[in-house]
Amino acid sequence: MRKERPKNLDLSTVKFPITATASILHRVSGIIVFIALAIFLFILNCSLSSAQDFQLVQGYLDTFIVEFVFWGALTGLAYHAVFGVRHMIQDLGYWEEMDSAALSAKVGFAITAVLSILAGVLVW
Repeated sequence: MRKERPKNLDLSTVKFPITATASILHRVSGIIVFIALAIFLFILNCSLSSAQDFQLVQGYLDTFIVEFVFWGALTGLAYHAVFGVRHMIQDLGYWEEMDSAALSAKVGFAITAVLSILAGVLVW
């Protein structure tokens, strides 16, 4: 006997809890950090190959797009670190209830916002 279940195909109506959003963004920030690491290692390799390449890389580092990538990578790293600590605390058995988990996610977002602003000051 097959039961017909209602289907909601309009994904714009789905509302994730803040804890789910924090968890998904933690995974996304891990991917961002991984890709940024590859970019930074490539830039480091180019800058160490010769004096001319070092001057070329130094010139690229003053462009807005590269500064924006650096800021994004630092923000992603800050988010990943803050929420990684949050996940480790949850693994120890704390903040597992929905209310405390939601509060810790909000605090994590606030800390990440402050660190993102500080990264912007550092980069620009």
